[in-house]
Amino acid sequence: MLEVVALSALTAFLTAAGNGAAGEMGKQLLLTTGALARRTMGREAPLPTGPEGWQSLAGQVHARLGDDPQRAGEWALLVRSLTEQSMALVPIGGLPPASRDFTDRQGVLKRLRREATRPAAGRPRVALLHGPPGIGTTAVVLRFGAELYARFPDGQFYVDLRDASGGHGLEPAAVLLRLLRKMGVAPERMPPTASGREELYRQLTAGRRALVVVDHASSAAQVRNLIPATPDVFLLVVVSGRPFALEAERVPVAPLTDRYAVQMVRKVAGRQEVARAKARLPRLLAHCAGNAFALRTEAMVLLAAEGSEDPEADEAEAERRAGRPGSGSHPVRDAAQLACDRLRPETARLVRLTALGGWPSVDARLAAAAADVAPEEAARMLGEAADVQLLDPLPDERYRFRPEVRRYLADTAGPEHGIPACSAAVERTLDALLNRALRAAHAALPQSWRTEPAPPDGDGDAYRDEAQGVAVLAAEVGNLVRAVSVAEEYQHITTALRLARALWPLQLKAGYWDEVLPALRVAARCGEEHQPRSRTAAGLSFQLAHCLGELGRGDEAERAAHAAVESERAAGHVRGEASSVELLGLLNLYRWRYEAAYERFIEAERIYRRITPGEEGAQDVARALALAERHQGRALRGMGRLADARRLLESATDFFKEQGENYNRARSLTDLAETLHDAGENAEALTKITEAEGLLTPAAAPHLRYLAGLRLRCEEGG
Repeated sequence: MLEVVALSALTAFLTAAGNGAAGEMGKQLLLTTGALARRTMGREAPLPTGPEGWQSLAGQVHARLGDDPQRAGEWALLVRSLTEQSMALVPIGGLPPASRDFTDRQGVLKRLRREATRPAAGRPRVALLHGPPGIGTTAVVLRFGAELYARFPDGQFYVDLRDASGGHGLEPAAVLLRLLRKMGVAPERMPPTASGREELYRQLTAGRRALVVVDHASSAAQVRNLIPATPDVFLLVVVSGRPFALEAERVPVAPLTDRYAVQMVRKVAGRQEVARAKARLPRLLAHCAGNAFALRTEAMVLLAAEGSEDPEADEAEAERRAGRPGSGSHPVRDAAQLACDRLRPETARLVRLTALGGWPSVDARLAAAAADVAPEEAARMLGEAADVQLLDPLPDERYRFRPEVRRYLADTAGPEHGIPACSAAVERTLDALLNRALRAAHAALPQSWRTEPAPPDGDGDAYRDEAQGVAVLAAEVGNLVRAVSVAEEYQHITTALRLARALWPLQLKAGYWDEVLPALRVAARCGEEHQPRSRTAAGLSFQLAHCLGELGRGDEAERAAHAAVESERAAGHVRGEASSVELLGLLNLYRWRYEAAYERFIEAERIYRRITPGEEGAQDVARALALAERHQGRALRGMGRLADARRLLESATDFFKEQGENYNRARSLTDLAETLHDAGENAEALTKITEAEGLLTPAAAPHLRYLAGLRLRCEEGG
């Protein structure tokens, strides 16, 4: 009996295949789907670019299945064997703990509870909580989450955008990426595009009772796609500063009244200390203007004064501070100044110089470079600064500045220490980050010609293996991305370009495409402006093209890849030119432009063959040609030239077998099994599947799952 997939099921499958093409197996499914779509349509079917395109393709394919039993059976097998089970919502971490010093805010909490519990009546539950820096918006959110924990049994998900590396905040797609990670989405299941991520977010939250918090949002665009479509998901957006336009219940957080301000100071400093300071309490309250951060800082001063050797001097200093012109007009900056006054001069110098770069996070080595002190001394100083609230502690012995505190420290660094000292501090920090990045990148890809050799021994840490190299880059990615912009700002152009090149392992091995994209845009532009038609400019255009391609931004990716080809050709770098042409082929392949892809792969092969023994890259030519054969075979499969595809894929498989490259051999065997299945040779395809499975370790779980689905198709297809 003819089995025709329902149009709704076909539409859902095609949309999922397009949105979920992350990782090698996501791409494999995308190519298989494209090849079958082409065979069904009898012509080239370009990759759709949005939901409407996928719906249109599903309609065209479905209309042909009633008259084509063979194709109908193939689609039924593909949909049945590869439709993944519903993904579970798995909370990772939850909200941070609420503050023990939380005071009042009952009116604000009441408004949030009302929005969270009102009858849905077809309106999404969204609140926009806002207030000036330091007023306590985050504390309100954490208290709210703790009090209503039972109302959200499916999870509380917290994303803090404070550490965004760029000057304009995270892109909406990157915000979705962070949120989906908190929801337990594994890297191989993460859609590369914003539309795919939004679709997955809605699937995961459908029918759930969950709280989604986005803290330190800077634009409506960052959160608009998160507005829930299910009645029991509550989106809480937090803005430190002026609110932006968003369809939400606006809930302002006002300064604490004097009554509650005193309560907060008592909670931090203790009743006895506040009683002793009763005479100057009115000035303290006026100075803090109801700002929670400033009140906590003043309370810690009172607490520290308990053991002071000169309480009268402390009292006089407090009076002097309270009487400064403008006291109370900028309570966070005033509090930061108070905190600096409590530090040793050398510690205050360190935090000012460290604040200059706007780093998302700092550790002892970064601060040591900024202040030109030993890392051990820098670690002690960072701890002192955290004790007075100039820094917030993070895991792994890292810290971060509050944005307003960092701005104050950076603004005062020049007047306090001089412009030359500030410039030197930034340069030392950039050099330290570059040294760390180059060492980690070389450890992560020791054989790659796209990464620089590690600096000489004695100039920094040595990393033991590829995994540690990638881990170091991943831990430092925010600072490295920021460093590219800082280096450009300070006109250290060569440093900016080298830093961006060191991000390549994160693209290739860790899938950090969203994170590194801002840095690659800056660096590629700098390369074209300052080192046009050079190997460096070509390498950065290649990295940008690769990154954009992985994120599904095909047109931009192709423009960057063409720029890479032109620069490599102008620089006379044959291996780089061939590699860039090969990338153009892959970009076409994953957009279902099989003829164009095949032509590029043939061109890349011709260029590789121009490399003669003794020339740069000669030792890699044989492997590059085998990869080119594999890519040509994949393109030919998409074109329906199955016999030619089989011949090339068998040749590539034999090469990788001779070289002992199990990973590439398994990939080629998978392509070969797909090609044999398309040709109806399922028995032989099954032997290739078994061979591929035997080469893979349990760590290759996505590949093994894909092979299991392919096996099912072959077995049921006879």
